[in-house]
Amino acid sequence: MSVVGELSRLRTGKGAGPVKHKDNKAAYLFLLPWLIGLVAITLGPMLMSLYLSFTDYNLLQAPQWIGFENIIRMMEDARLHNSLRVTFVYVLVGVPLQLVAALAIALLLDRGMRGLALYRSVFYLPSLLGSSVAIAVLWKQIFGTTGLVNQFLAMLGIEGPGWISNPDTALSTLILLHVWTFGSPMIIFLAGLRQIPSMYYEAASIDGATKVRQFFKITLPLLSPIIFFNLVLQIIGAFQSFTQAFIISGGKGGPSDSTMFFTLYLYQQGFGRFDMGYASAMAWLLVLIVGAFTAINFLASKYWVFYDD
Repeated sequence: MSVVGELSRLRTGKGAGPVKHKDNKAAYLFLLPWLIGLVAITLGPMLMSLYLSFTDYNLLQAPQWIGFENIIRMMEDARLHNSLRVTFVYVLVGVPLQLVAALAIALLLDRGMRGLALYRSVFYLPSLLGSSVAIAVLWKQIFGTTGLVNQFLAMLGIEGPGWISNPDTALSTLILLHVWTFGSPMIIFLAGLRQIPSMYYEAASIDGATKVRQFFKITLPLLSPIIFFNLVLQIIGAFQSFTQAFIISGGKGGPSDSTMFFTLYLYQQGFGRFDMGYASAMAWLLVLIVGAFTAINFLASKYWVFYDD
């Protein structure tokens, strides 16, 4: 048989016997730890929490089926409604401000300044520590009644308020902390900026386009997939924020529940009152909210996200 004929036979599959996937068993063996973790650590507890959301369960007695009573209770729970309001304000204000700050710093670092690696590390450091207990305690010291901010204002002859103890400013301090942890989206933005071909900017400069016009007509459209990616991730992460509010408010939700995040209220119900059935129902409500926000982002992305084919 000629070489051409053999290649034709291999391409069309004629004369070939059944393909035996000898490596499948080895592949499944390597995947087994992940599959066990998926079922035992993720999928199993999720299904169990879904069942518990329809029960009255206090960890000490067997769950008792109560149907939709937890859902009805959530509809009548004023503190839950307030926690949703606080969380929505935190997400809808904090995430856009964080992305704007991250993009601004990424544009600055993309100019090729000396010591870029050092600056990248310094700016990324808050993201590594931003959700830790240590940073939350530090933030409490900075914005406390006798904290660094008020000490600086005192030097100017201004008597600063108790930023954390004041219900009008307590949530703003947490939003500021969230904005401060812009390192992770900044690194992703910086990588995206490095992928934009310089020829677009050169052509725009020849046509007389200003730097501002280049930013809105070249940088933002070509960076829109990265913006979309960061937006989805940061919204999901913001809805899950817990440590900051717990440490700064002492686990109580702050003055007048001004920093009562939904996750903090869920924690109070589940591990403070041991009302695990109600806490499970709240957890699934959070899943639905995050899923709705993610779906809206994906549906709206076709109107503003540009993919360079």
